[in-house]
Amino acid sequence: MLLQSLHLTLEMCPILEFASYTIKKGTMPHIHLIEGPVGAGKSTLAAQLSKEHTAPHLNLDDWMATLFRPDRPDDRVLEWYVERKHRCFEQIWKVTQSLLAADCDVVLELGLIQRQSRQAFYDRVDAAGYSIMVYVLDIPRDIRRERVRKRNQTKGETYSMEVPDHIFEFASDLWEPPDDIECTDREIRIISGQ
Repeated sequence: MLLQSLHLTLEMCPILEFASYTIKKGTMPHIHLIEGPVGAGKSTLAAQLSKEHTAPHLNLDDWMATLFRPDRPDDRVLEWYVERKHRCFEQIWKVTQSLLAADCDVVLELGLIQRQSRQAFYDRVDAAGYSIMVYVLDIPRDIRRERVRKRNQTKGETYSMEVPDHIFEFASDLWEPPDDIECTDREIRIISGQ
């Protein structure tokens, strides 16, 4: 007798908290990758996609904040951050592979703000034979800056860490939107607006 539907319960607190996902056998699971500059609304979109696709949301910023914020040094922060970001990314990839192997879609928010890092991720996805849909948020900088300032004050649902103005500007300057080649090679949905 073939199993038509499998009910999987994931307990990965605090990163995934307690979540229940229905898995439909026989369909190819998808990676839903959300990218965009800081303050564009990635976490808000991720929550919507997670609900729409009944898929867990794995957010690099949440992992970084949960696992490493208490140990953050006062100086040489960039070097400290890059090494830990790589470790979190590798662990998120392992969890992603496990979810996909269980025929479960996954929503990823990885902070791949430069084309080269996105291409490296696409190569990894392609080599593993997974399906990916990329969502790119394109929101004006002034609107994003105000969102981040408000999020810093309210510490609401999408808050994971304080983003001071100078870090906002630095990260915004690093953002590289998809070029024509990336948009041609990948299934990308550009989401513009406010």
